[in-house]
Amino acid sequence: MSDLSLVSAFPKAEDSAWKALVEKALKGASFSVLESKTYDGVVIAPLYPPAENGAVIPGRDPGAPWEITQRIDIADAGVANGQILEDLNNGASGIALVFQGAVGDCGYALPADAATLSAALGGVHLEWGVPLELQLGANAATVAAMVADLVEARGLPANHTNIRFGFDPIGVLASKGVTDASLEDVAALAKDLSARGFKGPFAAADGRPVHEAGGSEAQELAFALSSALAYLRAFEAAGIPLADARRMIFFRLAADQDQFLTTAKFRALRKLWSRVEEACGLTPEAAFVTGETAWRMMTKRHAQANIIRGTIATLAAAVGGANAVTVLPYTAALGLAEDFARRVARNTQTVLLEESNLYRVADPAAGSGALEALTNDLCTEAWRLFQKFDEAGGVLNVLESGLFQDAVAETRMRREIAMAKRKESLIGTSEFADLGEDDLEVMDVAPSPVETAAQTVKPLTPIRLGAPFEALRVRSDVLLAKTGTRPRIFLACLGRPADFNVRASFAKSLFEAGGIEAIAATSEQSLDQILDGFRASGASLVCLCSSDKVYASDAAEAAKALKDAGATHIYLAGKPGDLEAALRDAGVESFVATGGNALETLRGAYEQLGARASYG
Repeated sequence: MSDLSLVSAFPKAEDSAWKALVEKALKGASFSVLESKTYDGVVIAPLYPPAENGAVIPGRDPGAPWEITQRIDIADAGVANGQILEDLNNGASGIALVFQGAVGDCGYALPADAATLSAALGGVHLEWGVPLELQLGANAATVAAMVADLVEARGLPANHTNIRFGFDPIGVLASKGVTDASLEDVAALAKDLSARGFKGPFAAADGRPVHEAGGSEAQELAFALSSALAYLRAFEAAGIPLADARRMIFFRLAADQDQFLTTAKFRALRKLWSRVEEACGLTPEAAFVTGETAWRMMTKRHAQANIIRGTIATLAAAVGGANAVTVLPYTAALGLAEDFARRVARNTQTVLLEESNLYRVADPAAGSGALEALTNDLCTEAWRLFQKFDEAGGVLNVLESGLFQDAVAETRMRREIAMAKRKESLIGTSEFADLGEDDLEVMDVAPSPVETAAQTVKPLTPIRLGAPFEALRVRSDVLLAKTGTRPRIFLACLGRPADFNVRASFAKSLFEAGGIEAIAATSEQSLDQILDGFRASGASLVCLCSSDKVYASDAAEAAKALKDAGATHIYLAGKPGDLEAALRDAGVESFVATGGNALETLRGAYEQLGARASYG
């Protein structure tokens, strides 16, 4: 039988040949323009060779699915119980109970009340090993005692349960600025629960406070690793052998829409923890790592886009080896999710598990040049920060000094600037907004009152990256309610569609991200027709849209005519180059282009419209 392979018919691919083609396409520009950098300074190249020493990082066993974990964060015990049973009967394999004051408390949480807990867990067969994760706040000891007493009262063997108790005073301190528990308290609780037969793990090393505050991947990893080491030392000091102590700790990380960095981060955590175990004289074992889709990427506007972001984040965490994943319902930023949004959160994971079969391969990223390089680079940066934590006396000393919070704040500022300039984006919010979107329903439940205990350290304040754009949309909604119309801008499209389509699309996306409706023609028009369209639009703002060639011949005349027709402020989409002086003389006051500060432009537009900050 003849060889049907087509490989021999093609020349062997060589890096040099690829680079020659790239250099030709760049037309003299530096190759570095194709590179990007993370907030940790890690360079991301456009192409990587196959990894020479790629090895599977021990994590989930091949063919072992991760746990589909659903959040329960409503104070009503009856509703909570209904949600738990609905989730477990329809695809979820585990439950995360979020208690008031926990890192994961987004304004809705369970109270530390024994009757509420018992009713919420009614009909849940904990003795069957249903995974139950506790996200605890300052009430950790109280909740732990309630759970242990409930198991005992039901006559269940503690060693048959699968409860991750999640003591994390370090994470609570970082997130809330205050905690009433010490490392010694955690060790004592772990010893007591272990003596009662519970297998644990008992302490959670949680990186989410850093991620929620806008921190980088290496900052999140270093914080989680330093927290884990603090708990490990506390357990050892309490007389728990290190080999047992390390099994009492599990990790939580945030998973966001940056797929490759998220996968690399989860892989890096396992490598970093293995190095700590080796330094302790232990043979490394696979850590238990949970993931939750990121709060900071959740949006209120066009919240359906959160489904896509959550899917990408879940896939990234799963490929990175997460043992359990929680998907925030897509309406989470609006309030407590209704049944449909909770169902979508479950099914996001079910599809990836059962239809995409992502769980069947252990560490599918192993051997990938890009992911191996990112994993190793994150390990290097995180280990450097981790060593600084240790040199400063540990994570608690670092938090007390405030220096780490300042470093995270600096990263957040850079991230917010990138969002403002739309170098990073949230589809449906900072780009491609839908001004006619429907309102989404959430449960009619008020947020829990926030306790105002005196803070002992500067907290890592959570953010949502889309919030500044959402505030502008609120201004638009207020004007719509008052006047019956949204603020508007007229896109004066010069030349043929081929000349103006690209920049008109850019301008529409820019202004509508701030709630300013863009009105534009879709076909070639004369200047008189453009002026008629402007007068009919009811807009006072104008943005010229076309190619550089058309700008050179027609923009100045159009700007003068539009100014005479009543335009109060004229923008031009694109960089003016040598035409700037002439265009400004003709009436163009602002230029908008890729890389410009979109938030400043939009806020300035509202000032031109007379919509002051009081509307936002």
